[in-house]
Amino acid sequence: MRYYKILLILGLVGIITYSCKKSFLDKAPLGVLSEETLSNKNGVEALLIGAYSLLDGFGSNNSSWASAGSNWVYGSMCGSEAYKGSDAGDQPDANPIEIFSPTAANGYFVTKWSTVYDAVGRTNDVLRIAAKATDIDADNMKRITGEARFLRAFYHMEAKKMWNKVPFVDETVTYNAGNFHIGNDADIWPNIEADLQYAIDNLPESQDEVARTNKWVATGFLAKAKMYQGDYAGAKPLLDAIIASGKYGLQASFGDNFNIERKNSKESIFAAQSSVNDGSNGNNGNWGDVLNFPYSGGPGGCCGFFQPSQYLVNHFRVDANGLPFLDTYNATDVKNDQGLKSGDPFTPETANLDPRLDWTVGRRGIPYLDWGNHPGNDWIRDQGNGGPYTPKKNVYYKAQEGKKTDASFWTSGVTANNINLMRYADVLLWAAECEIEVGTIDKAREYVNLVRQRAADPATWVKTAGGANAANYKIGLYTAVWTDPVFAKKAVRFERTLELAMEGHRFFDLVRWGIADTEINAYFAKEKNLRSYMKNAVFTKGKNEYYPIPQDEIDRVGGGLLKQNPGY
Repeated sequence: MRYYKILLILGLVGIITYSCKKSFLDKAPLGVLSEETLSNKNGVEALLIGAYSLLDGFGSNNSSWASAGSNWVYGSMCGSEAYKGSDAGDQPDANPIEIFSPTAANGYFVTKWSTVYDAVGRTNDVLRIAAKATDIDADNMKRITGEARFLRAFYHMEAKKMWNKVPFVDETVTYNAGNFHIGNDADIWPNIEADLQYAIDNLPESQDEVARTNKWVATGFLAKAKMYQGDYAGAKPLLDAIIASGKYGLQASFGDNFNIERKNSKESIFAAQSSVNDGSNGNNGNWGDVLNFPYSGGPGGCCGFFQPSQYLVNHFRVDANGLPFLDTYNATDVKNDQGLKSGDPFTPETANLDPRLDWTVGRRGIPYLDWGNHPGNDWIRDQGNGGPYTPKKNVYYKAQEGKKTDASFWTSGVTANNINLMRYADVLLWAAECEIEVGTIDKAREYVNLVRQRAADPATWVKTAGGANAANYKIGLYTAVWTDPVFAKKAVRFERTLELAMEGHRFFDLVRWGIADTEINAYFAKEKNLRSYMKNAVFTKGKNEYYPIPQDEIDRVGGGLLKQNPGY
């Protein structure tokens, strides 16, 4: 028999933890509910909230920043957007991951794997126990099972992106002391698609609680699954339907996508919800990104990780027409204060820059939300290791401290900021990719220009205290008709970098495009001159597209069922 400990539930970010230890099979501890007790509508709804609660990657027995729902380690750091940051000795397990030389014993992978599959287990518990409940009407049963199967697909997709060949675990699987014994010899994309299609067929178009998934969210993730398989013809009608529905749209300001007070906007298709000062001691906040703040003196009070790379910053250079340098973006570095103390004179870059840069990256002399100008080195733990920049999209405003940050936590870096898991801009740029692949190339230009047009509004640019533009911002539209698919593809991919930087997508995009080796090795070739620890870094094609399956899991499953990925 399995037992469930129900903690305080607060909206849709309540926490439910499970125990699968053998000692729990003998006797139910105080405050613990049996499966039979949960086999009713209230119990099932509570379990469903528990399944949602792991979208942020925190709340499982082994979860931490290594399992963050933002994928800042695996999607952005490994996508050349950011360095690990801080200093070399802090979080050493991240060091070999950054330079693509990790082993299967690396603790970060154990944490990510166990959190993802704990989340899968929670979705299966919902399905299994809902089937035993007698007080759930047909409409609610469709909704509950639709939500649970969507979440099961989402979590399996997280595993698929990370490790490729992974087990698909459904509600029929028997857990033995918390472990499942299934191999990874099958491609699980069909299982993921089946769950997403079920969700589309059974979920309503909208829900009363904004955080819950719906038909359109499931449609977006089915499109994403097809994009990852290169099925552009299959993804296109799904994306077209989302766009035509009118349910979603771009926020007026790019920067508002990352402002806690503007979350759950029309651009937010799906997000991991966060809450603070709610009695959970910070556990309902965005815990996985708690390390990713300036080192000292500014927001967060800790810890100096996730520092944007020079490579990323250079992408935001633009020409006289406000268009990116698609081929030569990395030829000239955007000016920075590397090697300078905060008291040393410094003038920021004066050349043309895409205005999205300063909503994405904190750099010396530029306003950092409402914290005043970024001071440079005083907010950097070790410039030699992590460079001169700090992250920005996950950071709260000074006026929000103590209100939108958890006052009970050891750092103010636990915030109520959601994790954007899918934005409408993401959908538009996927649709642009599809138009190129099916031959309607100039339609892709229309979608890209929609994204660029939003960023081109001067009223939304970062301003100085006096109201002037903080830098020489310029952004233009693509005015010439697109006829060349090679150019169009390059422009769309570049736009994803500009628009979605530091949001955990870049590495997985490079892999699905089949260009991870060329892009990342070009990054290393330049960056090793800036970061000495990268001098021997190399991305090996045919190996590093996927991470090593944790050896602990291979040993735990036993029987040779789990096969290690090639090269590890």
